[in-house]
Amino acid sequence: MKMTPKIEIDVVTIFPEMFEAITKYGVLSRAIKENIVAFKAHNLRDYTRDKHRVTDLYAYGGGPGMVMKPEPFFDFYDYYIEKKEKKPYVIMPSPQGKPFDSTDAERLAKKRNIVFFCGRYEGIDERVMNLVDEEFSIGDFVVTGGELPSMLMIDALCRFVPGVVGDINSVKNDSFYNQLLDHPHYTKPREFRGMKVPEVLLSGNHKKIEEYRKKESILRTILKRPDLFIKHDLDEMEKKVIVNIIRELILNEK
Repeated sequence: MKMTPKIEIDVVTIFPEMFEAITKYGVLSRAIKENIVAFKAHNLRDYTRDKHRVTDLYAYGGGPGMVMKPEPFFDFYDYYIEKKEKKPYVIMPSPQGKPFDSTDAERLAKKRNIVFFCGRYEGIDERVMNLVDEEFSIGDFVVTGGELPSMLMIDALCRFVPGVVGDINSVKNDSFYNQLLDHPHYTKPREFRGMKVPEVLLSGNHKKIEEYRKKESILRTILKRPDLFIKHDLDEMEKKVIVNIIRELILNEK
């Protein structure tokens, strides 16, 4: 018996082949094959009405570049609702959008049906925004289309879908999960070019290892992303770790 996917993700783009980067490789590829995630990239040209399958035209008022037409996006939206008998949650990657973060990824992972509209050229006709539920930016820079930002967001949110990542603790230990950066990781050999693995990781003392990792996570966040640390609500263990850090600093100064 085929399982029902936990989330259905569709993208609308003039370059559907680009999404093979996430559908053919890695964890997300396995999740799609196992039907944990249902994914489809739609060619926007399939929703045009002229023989040349035109998706963009010159802008009213003049100016450089082309603007993507509204009709294909609206026709896709109508087709989607007719086929699935429900409205999708539509996301638009855009430099004007809210900065996308881990909180957004975790929240979106709870949606059942998500559609990404991928713009190109100078952008999409403003009337398409009537279909969009949220705009997201992946940073204060501009890329040539919405495909790469969509892939990043899809990969990030799918990590929070149960079953996509084998060990949920791996997700919980990721950077940004609790406004803290991840701790450093090591593997064999124990010593490489004079650089040694910290002895505590070889001790087998799981409590000490957990304390070490938490300490490193806190220190990394304070030094590299103090803005994240300021937003973080400390739990009891983290407070104890910070007390120990301060004690060590005071003792080393004496």
